[in-house]
Amino acid sequence: MSEQGSGKGQQDQQQSLLQSDRGNTTIQNAVVAQVAGIAAQQVEGVQMGGGTSAAVTGFLGSVSNAVTGAGSAPGGGNASTGVSVEVGQEEAAVDLTMAVQYGKSVPQISEAVRSNVISGVENLVGLRVTEVNITVNDVQFPEERPMLGRQEEVEEETREQERKTGAR
Repeated sequence: MSEQGSGKGQQDQQQSLLQSDRGNTTIQNAVVAQVAGIAAQQVEGVQMGGGTSAAVTGFLGSVSNAVTGAGSAPGGGNASTGVSVEVGQEEAAVDLTMAVQYGKSVPQISEAVRSNVISGVENLVGLRVTEVNITVNDVQFPEERPMLGRQEEVEEETREQERKTGAR
């Protein structure tokens, strides 16, 4: 990796956020994976995990939420489903596996997911994201995946809550 003038200043700033003379902050892989998973699922037409994994996770998530009344990530599953991360002291790399809703542009969805994940991880966690690799392993048809419709409803509810919270 080559460092450029503006990148070094940003790296120093991030380093000072996580490491200071008063102590160090260590970010666990699970935290980065959850933030990345939530950020990816905020993009319309994305189902993390894809294929059978998404269906099973969505079903199990909806059953456990019905029993416990607990909330979960958008889409009804674990926020880190389909997410693999490699976390260092200052940087993180993210690998995502997802399904895309039929009719959506895979390159546009991928770029939107990549941008959202980078922004989320860098802003919320304070680590510089070196790469976000995306594997699209399925195409979802809304009539075959009722949870995808529910995911879109949850995403809209989340956006509405964020608008209300931001307006205060």
